[in-house]
Amino acid sequence: MIQLIDLNTENISTEHICCAISDTKCSDSYQAKKDWLTKEFNNGYVFRRIDERAKVFIEYGPAENAWIPITAPNYLNINCFWVSGKYKKNGYGKKLLETAIEDAKNQGKDGLVTVVGTKKFHFMSNTKWFLKQGFEEVERISSGFSLLAKKINSKTEVPKFNESVKSGECPEKNGIVVYYSNRCPFAEFHAKNSLIETAKNRKLPLKIIKLETIKQAQSAPSPATIFSLFYKGKFMTTDISVCMDTRYDKVMDKILK
Repeated sequence: MIQLIDLNTENISTEHICCAISDTKCSDSYQAKKDWLTKEFNNGYVFRRIDERAKVFIEYGPAENAWIPITAPNYLNINCFWVSGKYKKNGYGKKLLETAIEDAKNQGKDGLVTVVGTKKFHFMSNTKWFLKQGFEEVERISSGFSLLAKKINSKTEVPKFNESVKSGECPEKNGIVVYYSNRCPFAEFHAKNSLIETAKNRKLPLKIIKLETIKQAQSAPSPATIFSLFYKGKFMTTDISVCMDTRYDKVMDKILK
């Protein structure tokens, strides 16, 4: 098994961050993700991957500092978690998760928590896999998101979603509204380039909201703070490909059926 390495403020300028490593058009957004990580390292954030040019990594940090609208005191929150291609079914997922669980125990945390979809959502981990690893669903909301927790301390407070996500709607009810952050190197490029053209071609009102602080992210109307698209106020998708002119109608038609 290939060894794991942690990125930090000293090596992040020279090490890759797995996603978008071959997508040159997203180079500015890729750097924005690195800048975001650099700041979050000071908040206890961890980015761990295999020492290989591949998409095999886990990201997590203290839930109190999570860019997610959840309340989970003294938990670690798992964000992106990805094992791709030939590395699947070789134990890397379990190994990465084991390191996070060990960190949680060493830090005296009460458990780990993560947001997934009740069905397959883009840029979210495999729900069934987490359940097999001992996570339990502690809350589910109407927009299709589920909050999973793995308790270390059985007497701890149960994590929950913040009120901002309970309705599955955003305040703006006109046209398309997108919330995104620099947690993903694809989000900013497609929100500020592809989607603007796509909305214009369909004469649809468009509002793009960038989440730039932890406070903003923790009060967002969707748990998917990487990218969430709302239409007429209702949550639609986490699929960033909806931004593209060639994909918008196909993605939306499937959702609206």
